[in-house]
This record gives sequence, C-alpha cells and structure tokens, in this order.
Amino acid sequence: MAKIRIQVGREEFDATLTEETAPETVSKILAALPIASSAKRWGEEIYFEIPVSMGEENAVDTVRKGDLGYWPEGACFCIFFGKTPMTTSEDEIKPASAVNPIGRIENPDALKKHRAGETVRILPAA
Repeated sequence: MAKIRIQVGREEFDATLTEETAPETVSKILAALPIASSAKRWGEEIYFEIPVSMGEENAVDTVRKGDLGYWPEGACFCIFFGKTPMTTSEDEIKPASAVNPIGRIENPDALKKHRAGETVRILPAA
C-alpha cells in the first residue's frame, strides 16, 4: 500500500493506492508522481487525464463510494464519491466503462463541492 495526497483546488485528501488488485497500474502511477491536471466531472465522479498508459488490469464495472480507479479508455485517474449518470444505487456505482481498481480516498463526501476545471494534483504523502 502506498499513501498519497490528492489536492482538489485548495483542499487536500489522504488516499491509499493498493497494489493487490492492479499492481502494474499502481506502479506506473507512483512512478509518474507528482501529477497535475484539470478536473472533469461526470455526476459525482472527478476524473482527469494522467501521463500513464495502461490497458485493463483486473478491471471492474462497479465501484463503491471512495474508490479510486484508472480508466484505460481515457488514460484517466477517477475518484468516485457518489452516483454517476449510469448509477441507480450508491451501493453499486457504475463508471462509464471498466476501471482498474487502484485504491481508496478518505472523506469522499467532501468532494461534492468541487467543480470541473479545478486543478487536481496527486502527490506522494509527506
């Protein structure tokens, strides 16, 4: 497990990347740190492009609130904090398409106030 810090706008969130489910994806993300990008929103998901190219690795079609994923189709890091437009229940959040499960973020409800266009950074934990 690798501790990281995700900054959305001026707010910081602690998160953990876990190698168990997608070790090659997590390794590539850690090697690319620090990463800065511009947030996009899709329902209650923040996603943003990162400089990592990876195919599906134990990809899943549903996630939970607080999950982090890597979206191979868009080379994007995804933070799930509620329903997406394809979701009918917060118990089974549906990404646009399969994501590689890479970790969890703490306090996902605090992301609801953040908007598209904000700067997002992924940094190693101090």
